[in-house]
This record gives sequence, C-alpha cells and structure tokens, in this order.
Amino acid sequence: MRHAPIPSALFARNRRRLRELLPPGALVILNANDVLPTNADGTLRMVPNTDLFFLSGVEQEETLLVLFPDAEDERMREMLFLRETSELIAIWEGHKLTRPQATEVSGIATVHWTTDFPRILHRLMCEAQSVWLNTNEHKRAVVEVESRDARFIRDLRARYPLHEYRRLAPLLHTLRVVKDSLEVDLIRHACSITRAGFERVCRFVKPGIHEYEVEAEFAHEFIRNRAQFAYNPIIGAGRNSCVLHYLDNDQVCRSGDVLLLDVAASYANYNSDLTRTIPVNGRFTRRQRQVYDAVLRVLRASIAGLTPGKLWSQWQAEAEDLVARECVDLGLLKPKDLKVKVTDPSKKPVKKWFMHGNGHPIGLDVHDLGHMNRPFAAGWVMTVEPAIYIPQENLAVRLENDVLITEKGPVDLMADIPIEAEAIEALMR
Repeated sequence: MRHAPIPSALFARNRRRLRELLPPGALVILNANDVLPTNADGTLRMVPNTDLFFLSGVEQEETLLVLFPDAEDERMREMLFLRETSELIAIWEGHKLTRPQATEVSGIATVHWTTDFPRILHRLMCEAQSVWLNTNEHKRAVVEVESRDARFIRDLRARYPLHEYRRLAPLLHTLRVVKDSLEVDLIRHACSITRAGFERVCRFVKPGIHEYEVEAEFAHEFIRNRAQFAYNPIIGAGRNSCVLHYLDNDQVCRSGDVLLLDVAASYANYNSDLTRTIPVNGRFTRRQRQVYDAVLRVLRASIAGLTPGKLWSQWQAEAEDLVARECVDLGLLKPKDLKVKVTDPSKKPVKKWFMHGNGHPIGLDVHDLGHMNRPFAAGWVMTVEPAIYIPQENLAVRLENDVLITEKGPVDLMADIPIEAEAIEALMR
C-alpha cells in the first residue's frame, strides 16, 4: 500500500459498531471489488471496496470478509479469506498479503485462503438465522455492470434458497456517515495535501498555460505525498468554469478569465473535496470580485449552519435563499423573484444560477454513504459548495470546503487553505 499503515484498532471498532446493529444469528459476508477489464488484455487499477475497507483495512482483490458473532466456534466469528499467492503471481503482480500481514492490517486473527471458503461457508450457512449481503445502494449510483457482490448474491441464493437474506447497506450507511476520530485525522491529512497542491498551482497559473498543465501540477504534489486524485479533476477556465462536471481540461487559460479548480487529494482511501476559483492573470476584475465575495458569504453562512439536528433539505433551502438574495444584488434576479412560491423546489428562480446541492457527506467515498433524510449529527463530515454560474458572462464562482459537524459547532477542515480574494491574489503574486 502506498499510504502509511492505519492502526487496526480503527477497523476493529467499526466491526464492533456493526455487530451492535445485528440481530441474533446474523451472518455477514462482504466481497472485494472486481478488477475491471479495459481493452485487449488491459485492466483498470482495482478500486478497493470501501465497505470492505471500512471493516477490515484490506485493499486486495478477491478478498472476502465474514462476520458471524454468534458462531459456535469462536474462531469463526471474524474471518478473512485471501487470494493465495504463488511464485508466478509474485513475479507478474508483486507481493500479496500473507495471513500474518492480513491479521496485522485488520486485527482479525482467523485468516484463510479463498480456496477454503466454500467448505467453511456451508457450515456457517447451516448455523445462520439470517444472511446479510452488500450492494451499492447509493441513491445516485448507476449500476449497469454486474458486480462481484451481485454475482455472489445470485449464486448464494441459488445454492441456499430457503435462507432469510437481508440488506447490509442500510446498516453501513448509518455507521459510515459518523466518522471515528482516526478517520477525521485521515481526512485532515488529505486536506493538507490538497492545500499543498492548491498553493503550488496558485504560484504556477498565468495567462497562456493549458488546463492540463494545471492538472499536472496537482498530480505532482499529490503523488509525492503518497496520495492520488480523489476524483477526476475539474479544471475549467472562462466558459468552462460554468460546466459542472467539466473533465476535458484541454483549453488555454486566458487573461481576464477565472479558473475554476475542483480538485482534491485522497489519502489512505479517505477523500477531501476542494473547490477554488482564481483569476488567471492574478487579479479579479470588479465583476468577478462581486460574484466571488457573494459566494464566499454564502459559504461562510452555510458552514455556520451545519448544526446537529438540522435536515439536509432545510440546510439546502437556506443556502438557496442566501444565493437568491446575492443574485438580486448582482442583477441576476429581481426582488420579486424572492417572493415566488413554487411547489417544485427545482423551479425556484435561483436554480438558474445555482442548480446543484450545497454539499454532501465525504469520507471513504467522495459522495459518501449516509441517510440524507436524517438530521445532521456530530461526527458527520460534509462538503459545503455554494456557487453562482453566469454562462453569458463566461463566469462562474464555486467555493468548497470540508467541515466536521460537532456538538460545539462546525470545524472547517480546510480553514488554512487560502480563500479570501486578497489572499488568493497575494499567493498568485
């Protein structure tokens, strides 16, 4: 693994928290993600299954985690199953986890090779009262390719049709949205690497460079700090700043344009998420500064509004009302637009200028798991990302920080990353 070791106590605590939610006789089985093919004999680099990692710390392909708290044999209450290595695998693919190493990473004492799994599974199925299996239940997921989890579920139900099968995902959504202090530390570290990348880019940007050159500067800083991009970087100059998920990153950055940077680091599978908007020539125009300061005011108010007990929908509505008032001052809306009553929130006049959510949970996934119809609680880490988009002016400003919700008030994990317009201009000088 590229990152520094993570104390196995974190994963042991996560498993204990899950056990507390399970009914008697529950058997839990999780799978690693597939190694996905590309073309010819090519494959993508495997993306660890974040639920499996959350409970074990293991990032290796073909891994299975089995939890059976009520197993008659106490050695079967927590088990890992690993792909057994060989001399050929070592030559072509490199080192794979040994069983002692897997125990050190996960804190799980019982580790088997995957070839032992069918035999042990049958014994467990004979004892289990319910079987809890995992799928991707993120509300915005588009699942078109059959996953390893889906194949496993189909095969298991065919072999053992009379068992009671239950959904593990809702339990993991409940657990993962509340971060352990060690998880917060890892997110903080990802934020610190992101800060280094952003400051490097501010010193680099000038008229005439290409968006992909800016991407390369981020890559240099992230990789040298044992990190990687948390998501495909969005680096949009001028008109491109108005494209929410702009990914081409191939145009020239011209004097007089803003450059929107939605780029952040992932460290040890824990993600950060940053957006800044900077002037290509190092100085905001008067109009750019007006829009920038308006968005910054909304960001500050939205961070302050992250309090335990508030619903996301309420928080979102508050942000939209703030943006709407700023849009009146910017000449984008009329005062009467603030009084328009709509039954469909997507039809609000402000949606023309601010059309997306004001933030989301972040952690092992950038759009992390969590029940967004439940009130905010201490331990959530949320992004805050208000924006105003004005395509007819080739101008957009989006600002985003990551914030920890606590009982004593929100803690901005990116408070040390420059955001005031004067600080951006000074850094670019």
